[in-house]
Amino acid sequence: MKYYLAPMEGITTYNFRRTYHKYYGGVDKYFTPFIANRKLSSRERNDILPEHNIGMNTIPQILTNRAEDFLSIAKSISDYGYETVNLNLGCPSGTVVARKRGAGFLSIPEELDRFLDEIYDKCPLKISIKTRIGMENLSEWDRLLAIYAKYPVEEFIIHPRLQKEGYGGQVHLDAFQAAQAYLKMPLCYNGDYVCTSSASDGYGSSGWLTSYLPDTDTVMVGRGILQNPGMLAGNHSLSTLRAFHDELLEGYIEIMSGDTNTLYKMKDLWTFMIHSFENSEKYLKKIRKATNMSEYKIAVDAIFRSDTYRVTS
Repeated sequence: MKYYLAPMEGITTYNFRRTYHKYYGGVDKYFTPFIANRKLSSRERNDILPEHNIGMNTIPQILTNRAEDFLSIAKSISDYGYETVNLNLGCPSGTVVARKRGAGFLSIPEELDRFLDEIYDKCPLKISIKTRIGMENLSEWDRLLAIYAKYPVEEFIIHPRLQKEGYGGQVHLDAFQAAQAYLKMPLCYNGDYVCTSSASDGYGSSGWLTSYLPDTDTVMVGRGILQNPGMLAGNHSLSTLRAFHDELLEGYIEIMSGDTNTLYKMKDLWTFMIHSFENSEKYLKKIRKATNMSEYKIAVDAIFRSDTYRVTS
């Protein structure tokens, strides 16, 4: 099985990726949070700088519904030596969708078709796609599949949920199966994969996935890795998790200005990582209440000294 790290806005930035790669690894491709500015912001540029992605197979992601903007961003990306970019057609965020970007672009399939025709004709880079299966109804998927089949998609990453479903409810595996039957391109599964144990057949495990999608050999993981950073490497050492956390924190302190922005980053991560600890609500509450770095470090020390850490697979 090949594993990809999903792009998660504000979390899986280069500081997270390189620290994760150092302590855990096991990822075949790292996808960056989306780039949306035709003139890359300093944050977007820093995220894809080769010196910030040493030793990693990194794929920059683009979010736009304008072909000219996509091509301009792709040109900037190619200048840094990248050979592949990823098109975001999966983000379900209301603010993104309202502008007909991300999953919102799926609501206007004729325009999406014209957009894809232009970028695949003119872009010098290989283009992979990450998509949802529609906006409101499962019936939209057939039309979208017919559009995608027309283009030389480098790799097709499918999160088999509708935009309106967000991240709730079980995924529609029959939609992924339909893509397997219809498309002649490499496919990657994405959605609710949180456990690599082949001994488990519970929802979100490798046993569950291979039972329903036996031909699947590539999986993109997002929340599962954030909840349990050691899941791919099989490294569930508490000392490794602590070292990973501490170096990640120091990286943000070095990169960002002031405690507020750094604390925001780390608190956001803890909403996921807290799942590696049992009965830990009181510790999470203290982390969230921290208003400066001293308070934050005291709260983090408390959870790491507690006996609430649980080893998961």
